Formats: sequence, C-alpha cells, structure tokens
Amino acid sequence: MSESQKTVAVIGAGIVGVSTAIWLQRDGHKVILIDREGPAAGASHGNGGVLASCSIIPVTTPGLLGKAPKMLLSPDQPLFLKWGYLPKLLPWLVKYLRTANAEDVRKRAAALSSIIGDSLADHQALAAGTGAERWIVPSDYLFLYNDRSHYEGDAFGWSVRKEHGFAWDVLEGDTWREYDPVFGPDINVAARLRNHGRISDPGAYVKALAAHAQSESARFIKAEVEDIARENGRLTGVRAGGETIGCDAAVLATGAWSAPLAEKFGFKAPLESERGYHLELWEPSIMPRSPVMVASGKFVATPMEGRLRLAGVVEFGGLDAAPSRAPFRLLEKNIRAAIPGLTWEKTVEWMGHRPSMADSIPVMGEVPGLSGAFTAFGHDHVGLTGGPKTGRILSQLISGKRPNLDLTPYSPARFMT
Repeated sequence: MSESQKTVAVIGAGIVGVSTAIWLQRDGHKVILIDREGPAAGASHGNGGVLASCSIIPVTTPGLLGKAPKMLLSPDQPLFLKWGYLPKLLPWLVKYLRTANAEDVRKRAAALSSIIGDSLADHQALAAGTGAERWIVPSDYLFLYNDRSHYEGDAFGWSVRKEHGFAWDVLEGDTWREYDPVFGPDINVAARLRNHGRISDPGAYVKALAAHAQSESARFIKAEVEDIARENGRLTGVRAGGETIGCDAAVLATGAWSAPLAEKFGFKAPLESERGYHLELWEPSIMPRSPVMVASGKFVATPMEGRLRLAGVVEFGGLDAAPSRAPFRLLEKNIRAAIPGLTWEKTVEWMGHRPSMADSIPVMGEVPGLSGAFTAFGHDHVGLTGGPKTGRILSQLISGKRPNLDLTPYSPARFMT
C-alpha cells in the first residue's frame, strides 16, 4: 500500500455511492461499499432514466406558494400529501417554501449546473470499460406543451437555463408532428434540448457498475451503518452489522435515509423524502422517439428496454408509509391523454424516495471538525443525472486534489452552528 492510498467506506450503493467507489478505485484507493439492501435498491432503480442536464430548476419556483393549496386538493395535480404526516413535515416545509423565489432558484441553478450540466459525458466517462456502457443512450430531451402560451408560461425557467448556456429549439405544427407523430392533438409545442441522454435500464446499469467495482477488489458489505468511530477529531471507522469497520475516510451517500447518520457526523440535515412514483408499461404499442417531460402533468416518459417508464409526482409522506393509489392512477390517465391509443401488455408499479434538501442543493464535501467524514446526498430529482460528477468530486477531495469548482454552496458547513 502506498502512503497516499486510503481505505474508504462508501455508505450507500446507489448511483452516487457506486460512482464514488469507482472513481476512488481509479485514484488508487481501497473501497468498502456498504448498503443495507444492495446496489440500486432505491431511487437509483426507480428514477425517470433521463440524463437531464437541463434540470437545474427546482420544484420551488416563484408562485408555488399560491398554487400549492389548490394542487394538493386536486386529484389531477402531481402534488400529494399524506395529511397525517403534516405536523412532522411542517418545520422542513416552511424552510422549503421560503426558497420559492427568483433569487433562490438562481442560486440552486448555479449550484446544480456545475454538477449535472455535462451529465451524458460524465456517465460515459464513468462507465468506460465497466460493461455498463450498453445502457447509456445519447438522445434529445423534450418538454411538451399544449400550445405556445403554455410554453411561454415557463419563461422564467427557460431564461434561467439560458443564463447557464443551455440552448433549445421550439418545434410547432408540422415540424413537431414530423419529429414525433405519436403524441395526441392536445400537445402542439415542444422545446427540444440536444446533447442529453437516457439510461435504458437504470437498475441494471447501476448494478453493473457496482459489479465492476467489486471485480476491481471493492469489498461489499450488506449491512446498515448505525454509527461511526472517531478519535482526536478524525473518523477512524464505521459501525455496521455489530462490528466496527476500520477506514481512513467515509462517504455518506444513503439518499433520503442520510439524516440520522449526518447527525453522527455532526450536523442536522434538513432532509425530507419527496416520494416519487413510476409506472412501467411493458411491450407498449407505441414508443416515443426521445424521453419527454409532459409539462401539463409534470411527468417524464422515457423509452427503456422493453417498456415505457412514466415517472413523476411529488408526494410528502415520509419514509415509512405505504404507496398511495392516486399517483399511479394519475400517471396512467396522463399518458393516455398524451398518447391516445397507447396499449401495453402489463404494468409494473414502483414508489421510492428522492432525497430533498430544504434549499434544494445537495450536501457534498468534507464535514468541518471531523477529518475523513464526507457527504454526498440530497440530489432530489437529479441523483442519476449528477451521480458520476458527484462521485468524481468526492474522490478528488479524498485524494487531496482540488476540484475545479467552488464547493461552498454544497458544504455541510451551511447546516452547522
């Protein structure tokens, strides 16, 4: 072992943790990958599958506060709440809604563009030589609108994207129909962004990456990490499965389940689950040409191997409650409206947990006051999109290198007093 080689425990085997593990190995470190279930067991399996580089706009846009009550009371809107969870949610929700203003949207967009703005290239670099390349498909990404006024209603978000260098073309009328004739007459305008991509099977992709890490001598432990060991201000190990696993550094990347361990690391993370839903329509009679965001329903439809995946909806209800039925019904209703005549052989349902910070910015970096303790969670809707870049940044930090961006916006220090 060289003097610069470290043993690093990566806690969490989703896309963020697995990406971190691979980049750590490439930088010469030994990796212990720990997860209570296994690779891609959560949102890394059930996400929308889009490498959505342009998704720098948070849910909390200006005007949300006025719209939210009506949305919550309508079964046709993609916002749901388990009302019994509201008392527990409320302190976080107040902080979250305070960011629904132009200044905070721009702050979040600036932070996210540095992590997700080159997602396709980041995934290609991560997957090179791993065998997982086969699931990466370069593609356009389109936002679909009813008409021109509907599109112009999103002008603020598009203006922020333009500020960060994104370009798009607007397809209307015959131009739109020629691009993709499968959509119904209610959709008449599409904003097309090039140089995006999709993952044709997110779960299989992340599992293949994890298998590659193990083939390169990463040790995998199936256990839940309950605590950490420390000595003289330095992390010396993690406690999982009744034993202390020694390491020189640890990365916390357990997504929506990260808050309890963050407290062990020394800070209280304002983290909630944005419960997300997907429907997979297997053997569909019609397949869109590219992944699309249907703006009227705020859901994504992504072509995948053998099926069309519909993903979206925000539901607040914590980590423990069972899935609701209404979001599944809404996704099916919306796709039938978007693609009339669509049929399929079977439906697969899924509900999972997006890790949402109150300020919609991931927590990424070394924890002040505890050498060797690093965080990488809180990516809300863009965990798949930003996983590879996040992992590379964490490896650079652990290797003593200086990443080519200011990490202040992501630092755990913003939650420490």
